Amino acid sequence: MRLGVLDVGSNTVHLLVVDAHPGARPLPAHSHKAELRLAQLLDDDGAVGPEGIDKLVAVVHKALQAAEDKGVEDLLPFATSAVREAGNADDVLRRVREETGVELKVLSGAEEARLTFLAARRWFGWSAGKLLVLDIGGGSLEIAYGIDEEPDAAVSLPLGAGRLTAARLPGDPPDPDAVRALRRHVRTEIARTVGEFARFGAPDHVVATSKTFKQLARITGAARSAEGIYAQRELKRASLEGWVPRLAGMTTAERAELPGVSEGRAGQLVAGALVAEAAMDLFGVETLEICPWALREGVILRRLDHLPAG
Repeated sequence: MRLGVLDVGSNTVHLLVVDAHPGARPLPAHSHKAELRLAQLLDDDGAVGPEGIDKLVAVVHKALQAAEDKGVEDLLPFATSAVREAGNADDVLRRVREETGVELKVLSGAEEARLTFLAARRWFGWSAGKLLVLDIGGGSLEIAYGIDEEPDAAVSLPLGAGRLTAARLPGDPPDPDAVRALRRHVRTEIARTVGEFARFGAPDHVVATSKTFKQLARITGAARSAEGIYAQRELKRASLEGWVPRLAGMTTAERAELPGVSEGRAGQLVAGALVAEAAMDLFGVETLEICPWALREGVILRRLDHLPAG
């Protein structure tokens, strides 16, 4: 069957269309993406303003049209931290429902972490042993650990690259004092969770998903996206530590010139790098592997698990 996943995230609204059947690997058929930066459209009270809701409704309409054009028979729409934490989340969801007919399911942070973990587990298989999975989104950082398909521990922290950039990194390039303050803040937040994972022992394999980690891996020498999803891509902490001060000293335009860094994400890369570096350091990770599958694939896999075989 042809499934569509509509992901209303903090940075983008992304429709992923796949051909999927129980017991088989989902095959991507189409991708439709619009940069909305919902997390940056919040007002001082943390609510999505009328203009932001109008933009979201328009983007969802376009995604629906794309899903119809591609023959999607089952659409799985969901929203993550930007909508989840908006002060007027109910109003946002109501407007989208009334004007598009789409009922967005708002995932909790823990659900995000569990579904992303499921995707990583299915990608790497049982032979990967105990997995530690890191995911940096626009609004939050998800961390999950386990040996089965359901993680033993899963947390979501308000350390997304977009959120932190908007709230804590003024200037272009960012103010050095702000960078140092953000580094302290990020490390304090992550350190509070380390003990929850440490009691399960060291992971056998550490993996990361998300655009932020992919871009950091690319600028530190990982394979280009043109080499396909099966090319192994790694991020080494030593390489990342060397890049963090360089990124912090660059303007957004200069970062956008780096290999693999998109113009739309260049402004968030310093915050994302600080979070990635802190997570790898505090969890004692020297090298991690980039996983091509993430939350959207996890949503698809969970849906397929509930379909009858045959």
